Amino acid sequence: MDKKTGQWLEQSDYDMNTAEYMFKGGRYFYAVFMCHLSIEKALKGLYHEKLKEGPPRTHNLISLANELEIKLPEEEGKFVVKINSASIVTRYPEDLEELKKQYTKDVVKDMLEKGKKVIKWIKDQL
Repeated sequence: MDKKTGQWLEQSDYDMNTAEYMFKGGRYFYAVFMCHLSIEKALKGLYHEKLKEGPPRTHNLISLANELEIKLPEEEGKFVVKINSASIVTRYPEDLEELKKQYTKDVVKDMLEKGKKVIKWIKDQL
């Protein structure tokens, strides 16, 4: 594995740990944001490893997967679409109270578990 790929994956792991920390602290939508970022960095690591070039500066997980020409398993693919759409609202919340209602403890716990499965799948592609 290339050194830069390893750095992307290390950052991905760090961000997932941060997501868990935010979750434990009750900062649920920030946990979703960090989960998205963790998946993004894992994809960028895969991008670097497979294409031997720096990944594009994008937060769009679907775009990254398409550029990599990978097809995630159905469950993981559906989750990537879901968390990809959550990226904007958790990054730039318009209504804080509504966001808190949407991203409850149970919802976010499930999202973190699914996010970890996606990252495992990405790492298995290396």
